[in-house]
Amino acid sequence: MAAKDKILDILKQAYQIEINGHTFYSMTADKCEKPAAKELFQKLAYDEVQHQNYLKSVGKKYKKDGVKAFDTTLKSHSMGKFATDLFTDKFVDQARGATFEMGALSVGMTLETNAMALFHKAAAGADSKEVKSFYAFLEEWEKDHFDALKNLFDQLRNDYWGEGGFSPF
Repeated sequence: MAAKDKILDILKQAYQIEINGHTFYSMTADKCEKPAAKELFQKLAYDEVQHQNYLKSVGKKYKKDGVKAFDTTLKSHSMGKFATDLFTDKFVDQARGATFEMGALSVGMTLETNAMALFHKAAAGADSKEVKSFYAFLEEWEKDHFDALKNLFDQLRNDYWGEGGFSPF
């Protein structure tokens, strides 16, 4: 497969990952009864749409401009800020003992882990520094979501285990 075709294939896979994430997070938000949990999953779904739009624009630019399209100056989205201690406390308080939310966080972590693995592998196989940098940027985007989800999951799991008498785990 030619380098250009490989890059386009990775972009298509990345776009599909964002569609999958949006679908999962939207469905999860719809099923959440706790406002903080609903808000978290709605925010994640929104981020996935933002990622889709970004990838679509990069794909169009790449077809026209080649590797110049891989400008990673769009370094931020709000997940890090969104997962502040205040919000974390609110989410954990409302979701305490909620197995649905714990399960959804776990599935979300799996989605983000799979995305990180795709981009990590793609970066290792990329020929140009621009493309490597772009894939590393995408991996970091997914890691931001993973870290926020893991933080919430770990707190809920520890509370759940403690309340369920599973200590000292």
